[in-house]
Amino acid sequence: MEFESGSESSGLMDIEAVQRALNRSRASVYRYANTDPNHLNPPYDSKRLNPEFRTNKDDVLMFHPSEVARFAKDVLKIKQVTIEVREVPKTQIQEVLEAILLELQSIHQLLKTRS
Repeated sequence: MEFESGSESSGLMDIEAVQRALNRSRASVYRYANTDPNHLNPPYDSKRLNPEFRTNKDDVLMFHPSEVARFAKDVLKIKQVTIEVREVPKTQIQEVLEAILLELQSIHQLLKTRS
């Protein structure tokens, strides 16, 4: 079984990516997830699929590929687990932000040398 990440630039997996990786229904993935309507970030549970830390209850559930692999191997007893993280191509926004950052860094260096 292969796990493919890349739905976000952070390398985390959304519900759809976990669903494809585990070959389970969307409802099953939600049942596996360690969530609680009364607690935004419940404590780690080794028998559940633990999402990444959320700051708001409306944040999308995201899962680290290693956590999905651990869950598949330890809980679902899937024998062969492979994690493959694919880098998502940069968007135009990311490229512009990187160019702005480089420009700001060069301005900063110039100002440092003049002081």
